[in-house]
Amino acid sequence: MIQTGDLFTHTFSYTQEEVDLFARVSGDTNPLHVDAEYAANSMFGRRIMHGYLGASVFTKIFGTLLYWDGNVYMKQSFTFLKPMFADQQYEARVTVKEIFPEKNRVLYTTEIYEAGTDNLCTTGEAMLMNKKQYVW
Repeated sequence: MIQTGDLFTHTFSYTQEEVDLFARVSGDTNPLHVDAEYAANSMFGRRIMHGYLGASVFTKIFGTLLYWDGNVYMKQSFTFLKPMFADQQYEARVTVKEIFPEKNRVLYTTEIYEAGTDNLCTTGEAMLMNKKQYVW
């Protein structure tokens, strides 16, 4: 049974090849993401990952790992606090924030940290509906 405060974690990383593929698929070919020389001279000192690529880990979590059967993604918000980089380990944390049993919905806090630290990179919330799993 799902309860407020329940925590799910998932460690992940993306390669530069995956960042480049996301740039092609999304059309966001900003040189901060794909041009090593350009990015080396930026305030970040190297290429950064697209914020939405990093945050796409939540699609994986809600679509294949956490109560996935029957999940319908209702909304997602993000605030990008720190840059994320290819080939670096991150930890996604999903916490049950609020439960709406009459609508079979759960509001989650969604966060990404540099793995093994309290350095928060991305924070937000997700609302999911699931008439198979969220039954009280």
